[in-house]
Amino acid sequence: MSGNACMQCGTEMISAREDWPLEDLPGVTLLGVEVRRCPSCAEYEVVFPRVLQLHQVLAAAILRKRSALVPQEARFLRNILLWSEDDLAQHMGVSPETVSRWETGAEPMAPTADRLLRLLVAPALPASLPPALGAPRRSPPDP
Repeated sequence: MSGNACMQCGTEMISAREDWPLEDLPGVTLLGVEVRRCPSCAEYEVVFPRVLQLHQVLAAAILRKRSALVPQEARFLRNILLWSEDDLAQHMGVSPETVSRWETGAEPMAPTADRLLRLLVAPALPASLPPALGAPRRSPPDP
C-alpha cells in the first residue's frame, strides 16, 4: 500500500486542489487545499500540512474582527487555549452552563465577555504571525 492508498479499500487516492469550507467556522473557506479522494469507495482526506499555524492565523483573524463573536468563533478560541468549557468558565467568572449557551448560540455573549475571551487568547498566539488572507493591510504613511 502506498502513502496515498485509501484507508478503507486500499485503492490509490486521487489528489486535487479544492476550495474547502471549514464546518466549524462559518464563512471561512480555505483556498487550494489538497484533497485526496478514493475513486472506488468515495472516501476522502483533506491535507493540512501546518494545521497549528493555520489555527493560529485563523484565531488572529477572529481576534482582529470588529463584530461580536459568533458561537462557533467562541468555541474555536476556547479550543485554541486547549481549555474545556469548565476551564473557560472558571477563568471568566461564569458558570459552565453560560459558556455552553454562548457556544450553542442559546445566549449571546455580553460585549465584556467577548472582549475578555479575546484578551485571554491573544497572549497564547505567537508574536509574529503571517497576515491572515483578506485582512486589511495598512500602508506606511507618506513621508
